Amino acid sequence: MTLGYTQMGSGAEKVLVFEGWFGDYSVWEPTFKGMDTDTFTYLFMDYRGYGKSATQSGSYTMHEIAADALALVQSLGWTELHVVGHSMGGMAMQRFALDTGAGIRVKSAVGVTPVPASGGELNEKVWPLFFGAISNDDNRHAIIDFTTGNRLSPAWIKRMVAASRATTQEAAYAGYLHAWALENFSDEISRIRHIPVLACVGEHDKAITAEGMQATYAAWYDTCEVEVIGNAGHYPMQETPLDLITRMETFMRKHA
Repeated sequence: MTLGYTQMGSGAEKVLVFEGWFGDYSVWEPTFKGMDTDTFTYLFMDYRGYGKSATQSGSYTMHEIAADALALVQSLGWTELHVVGHSMGGMAMQRFALDTGAGIRVKSAVGVTPVPASGGELNEKVWPLFFGAISNDDNRHAIIDFTTGNRLSPAWIKRMVAASRATTQEAAYAGYLHAWALENFSDEISRIRHIPVLACVGEHDKAITAEGMQATYAAWYDTCEVEVIGNAGHYPMQETPLDLITRMETFMRKHA
């Protein structure tokens, strides 16, 4: 079984992108015009139950995402690649790097407002908001508004919620919540601490912060750069797409 995916570019530097909890690859579309498609080949994989993989069911765990990603890159003949993960995808890209084995070399990792390997660690006050988002679009709206700093157009948030609902199956959405919020494999990161990491956070993101990155990614990896993107919250690929893609490609070129 191979998951659905979207490919951009034809460059020698391969990039596997792990999407976030709220929807499929299409959240990245604003960055497409800024991509150096001569240098890089981007592969946007849709998880089971999402986007182009909407009809595929599963257990919806980080190990399953990693295994599916490995099967996909192997089917394409990729042996060396960069990984990028947004939000929940930041956790997934680390699980992938841990689970690939000797046959695949991860050259660098870019986390975009990324959940760490220790998971979301949602407390009892916050959990009902996120759990309620499985079925309630008002909760999805509130989460997006909060994580982007309560500052963006309500029309944009409404469209983000609609896209989230349209591109995710509810069972998958529920399963992945438990994966990113409750799983914790931070004790394994020492095995991949040599991978160069860039962690990007938005200055208005109230959930994933620079302080949080210093306490997790920067503490775990031998080489980790933490950058704060101005005028962005939890969705820099939507809010500041050219800024984000420039930072990503500058970092990946250093580790080509």
